[in-house]
Amino acid sequence: MEISVDLTLSPLQNDYEKHVINFIKALRNSKFKVLENPLSTQIFGNYDELMPFLTQEIKRSLNDVDISVLTMKLVKTNRSDYEPNF
Repeated sequence: MEISVDLTLSPLQNDYEKHVINFIKALRNSKFKVLENPLSTQIFGNYDELMPFLTQEIKRSLNDVDISVLTMKLVKTNRSDYEPNF
């Protein structure tokens, strides 16, 4: 099953930028398609492959900070090629 995942990482500390950058770099270095915008990062792939990868990277990221919020939306389809038609 193909999925699309929208992620927003918000470390609640003064040096938040480096933690967000490290998280995004880890996503970029994966085999999955990654798209970014100013508010979130999207990653796309097969559920059985993508979710274990995300679990590992989210845990690594959370271990690097004292307090952090991660917002995640999951869609059951690969929306990486979406283009508005209006």
